[in-house]
Amino acid sequence: MSQPLKGKVALVAGATRGAGRGIAVELGAAGATVYATGRSTRDQRSEYDRPETIEDTADLVTEAGGTGIAVPTDHLVPAQVRALVDRIADEQGRLDVLVNNIWGGEKLFEWESPVWEHDLDNGLRLLRLAVETHAVTSHHALPLLLRNPGGLVVEVTDGTAEYNGTNYRATFFYDLAKTSVLRMGFALGQELGPRGATAVALTPGWLRSEMMLEHYGVREDNWREALDQVPHFAISETPRYVGRAVAALAADPDVSRFNGQSLSSGGLAQVYGYTDLDGSRPDAWRYVVEVQDAGKPADTTGYR
Repeated sequence: MSQPLKGKVALVAGATRGAGRGIAVELGAAGATVYATGRSTRDQRSEYDRPETIEDTADLVTEAGGTGIAVPTDHLVPAQVRALVDRIADEQGRLDVLVNNIWGGEKLFEWESPVWEHDLDNGLRLLRLAVETHAVTSHHALPLLLRNPGGLVVEVTDGTAEYNGTNYRATFFYDLAKTSVLRMGFALGQELGPRGATAVALTPGWLRSEMMLEHYGVREDNWREALDQVPHFAISETPRYVGRAVAALAADPDVSRFNGQSLSSGGLAQVYGYTDLDGSRPDAWRYVVEVQDAGKPADTTGYR
């Protein structure tokens, strides 16, 4: 099996579950050494109180063909992030890929509440988890990434710049968080591009994360049973799909052509030719605009 990232080192910040785990595993499958961080470990759970752990993610990375290393880290604590980066520098001497996927806000936002009714503490906590963590991590990790030319930073968000620019994303705090991360990808591109590195913002489509599957009462092996509840869930994708997007970007010697851009897993699949685990190629954001938001019946023909 080809491993184009053999010898490369990646940090996936926020790798416990969902997109972060999918990205970490696919980077491992491409041969990378992957540091997987988060707050949920086998010894202690975060406030999510879920069973997924960073140690499990690291094991999956190794099983996929890479080297997985779990490091418990709260990315709101600069001293912990600094210690993490120091450890990577001591053990590897380099950092080639930084994935800022920290989120942690699912239990904090209120879908139907305007800003004046939304719990303020929860809203501000959401912004800290979704935005401040990315800034703290970039501040400490980028000097190491810039030691060698060709580094890649991926800011993971929800929605493309085009879509979020004209669509309100459910609540004030959620909208602000996801749009801020899009802008981070652009801003980092301005700072990294002249220094020989690349930054992008990247969104998955409708993600079949552990939490999403649980929400609909299904598993990955029977997820289509949820279509009776939510027909448009037919366009959904596994976390490994966005993982393959990141692995393709990291292995692309001409990745700088995307510097500062907003990208999607489905859009990049058209460029690089990868598929989801089932061999399909869902293009969720085109589907959302042309089918779901247009009020048409669920039909993924031509979209996966």
